[in-house]
This record gives sequence, structure tokens and C-alpha cells, in this order.
Amino acid sequence: MSSIEARLKDLGIDLPTPAAPAANYVPFVRSGDLLFVSGQVPMGPKGLEFVGKLGADADVDFGRAAAKLCAINLIAQVKAATGDLDKLVRVVKLTGFVNSTLDFGDHPKVVNGASDLMVEVFGDRGRHARSAVGVAALPFGVAVEVEGIFEIA
Repeated sequence: MSSIEARLKDLGIDLPTPAAPAANYVPFVRSGDLLFVSGQVPMGPKGLEFVGKLGADADVDFGRAAAKLCAINLIAQVKAATGDLDKLVRVVKLTGFVNSTLDFGDHPKVVNGASDLMVEVFGDRGRHARSAVGVAALPFGVAVEVEGIFEIA
């Protein structure tokens, strides 16, 4: 078991089987030392979770939990791409999309759910650049979608 997988176990996180693409794209692309992982939605063991719009029927805590689940799914895709999470050199950038009302302004607090998990799992290698963007709608009505760029050894 890799040291990162041991850390996930300590945190009580079981990585899911990575989700298959829902349209005409691939889940990840490696170019040199960079791994680009397609946007991940909050897919849990029982299917889609965290459906809703921030500022209307969902609050920041709901969104933060959705972003954390998206981050777990990102990590699962990284493992699928590399076979070993210890090959991760650095989380380079996350982009979080928040399904929100026009007057909702706490996008960064929501996307912290993903950012905090990356640092919790990978330590300093998990610190990253980031964008948190509000959008009018997301696939399947989910509250959050997160994509990532990772440096791989």
C-alpha cells in the first residue's frame, strides 16, 4: 500500500472506481509530466449526490461537502492514470464550478472542500493554484464540479 493510500485509509476515505465519461471525452490526459483530469461531479456509492443550487436550496456546507466528494473522485482518476498515488509530485491547479444563484458570492468557501482535502491527503504537495467559478447550471443539476491538473513523476 502506498503512503498516500495509507493516508486515505487513516482519513476513512475509500477511493471509488473512477466514473466513466458521460459524453465524448476521456477521463484524463497525460502530457509529459502533467495529468489533466476532466471535471468530476459528486458521484458517491449510491449515484449522484449533492444535487442543488447554492444560494437557493443549498448552503455553503452542502457545497463544501460536494466539492470534497468531487476531490475524492479526482484522486481516484489520478490513481487510475498512474497506478500509484505516490507518483503524484504536486497538485498543480484545481478549477471548481459552483452551481449558484446570481447573488451567491461564497464560491471560494465551497471549493475549499476540494482544496482542503488535497492538502489533508498530500500535505504540501497538495497546495495548488485554483479558480472558483459560479455557473448557472451543471450536469445533472449537481451543486459542484471540480477538474484538476496534477504533476506526475
